[in-house]
Amino acid sequence: MGTLSKLRRLVLREGVSVREAAQRLGIARNTASRWLALVDVTEPRYPKRVPAKSILEPFKEQMILWLKADMHRGKRDRRTTKEIFEGIRELGYGGSRGPVYEYCKYWREQQKTAPRHAGFVPLSFELGEAFQFDWSCEYAVVEGQRRRLEVAHIKLASSRAFLMVAYYAQSHEMLFDAHRRAFEVFGGVPKRGIYDNMKTAIDKVGTGKQRSINARFEAMTGHYLFEPEFCNRAAGWEKGIVEKNVQDRRRGIWRDAGEC
Repeated sequence: MGTLSKLRRLVLREGVSVREAAQRLGIARNTASRWLALVDVTEPRYPKRVPAKSILEPFKEQMILWLKADMHRGKRDRRTTKEIFEGIRELGYGGSRGPVYEYCKYWREQQKTAPRHAGFVPLSFELGEAFQFDWSCEYAVVEGQRRRLEVAHIKLASSRAFLMVAYYAQSHEMLFDAHRRAFEVFGGVPKRGIYDNMKTAIDKVGTGKQRSINARFEAMTGHYLFEPEFCNRAAGWEKGIVEKNVQDRRRGIWRDAGEC
């Protein structure tokens, strides 16, 4: 996600050398230097490589079934890797035993390190570490008419300082203007911003934390040099500070503003 944005943050914000930043991100130093010289904060697109299909692929599902079954058996009764290899050979596998042994070892190691219970990250932050962003729909009387407003809430996660800006829409222009105003009021830019999966920031939500970030939104984060983080689906508690801010301001401000 956003290798160019990460590179710019490391070099321009954290003062990391181009050589070290390139090593951290797994790119060539010449590539890093060329990207930093770009005028537009847009990462170059390269054709996606399609990896060759492994000869073991059609048999992995059966191997996993055997390996999972062995997890519920005593150690003495479990299949050995050699027995698994011989079993898939009978099913038509024509490759060597090396990939079979490597995959069985990899799968068993993954099970050892797999989490047994769900984990939760406490909402505690350092000063200047993060801000949380959210939109809310409110109503107010404007020039004698009751109008619907889209309100941007930007709240610092540590100090709880916040800014609200009301607009008539949730377009990119309004989103970027809200960030500009907030950073001017706060007197700086935190290291990261926490968002839900709003359409102006995310083009496609993948599995887990995989996100296809909107190009214009990514250019904005690259300009201000902060890292965007996105909540899991239906996990509003991950940005509970700004969620509560929406509720408090609705009771304290917008309820009266919407009455004729």
